[in-house]
Amino acid sequence: MTPLQTLALTVTLLAASNLFMTFAWYGHLKHLQASPWWLAALASWGIALFEYLLQVPANRIGFAGGISLAQLKILQEVITLAVFVPFAMFYMGEGLKWNYLWAGLCLMGAVYFIFALCASTSSASAAPSWEASRASRASSATRSPAATRRSIRR
Repeated sequence: MTPLQTLALTVTLLAASNLFMTFAWYGHLKHLQASPWWLAALASWGIALFEYLLQVPANRIGFAGGISLAQLKILQEVITLAVFVPFAMFYMGEGLKWNYLWAGLCLMGAVYFIFALCASTSSASAAPSWEASRASRASSATRSPAATRRSIRR
C-alpha cells in the first residue's frame, strides 16, 4: 500500500469511527434524557463497540504504514472536530459558534507542526514524514533489544 493509500484508508476508518464515537458520547443527551444514567451508559457502550471496531484497525494500519503516533493523534482530533460540528448543528440543533472556528484554526496549527514541520526537519528528501517513520520502525525491528536501548539512550 502506498503512503497516500495508507493515509486515505486511515482517515476514512477514523472518520467512520468518529461518527459512532460522537453518537455514543452525545446521542443519549437527545434520546435518553428521561432514562437512568446506567441505561444511557449501556447504550453508549454498545455504540462505542462499533467505534473501536473501526478505530483500532485504523490506528494499526496507519502506524504500520509509517504514520507516527503524534500524527495519528492529530488526525483523530481534526476528524473529531469535523464530525462534531455538523453533529452539534444538524443533529442536536445547536447553532454554528465562533469557538468551532477558533478550535479549527488551532488544529490547523497542530497539523502544521506535526506533519509539515516534522517532515521538513526530519529529512532532506521530499518523502512524507511517515515514510521515514516506517523505515525507522522497520530497521529498529531487526535490531536486538540491547541495541535498541543503546540507540534510545543516545
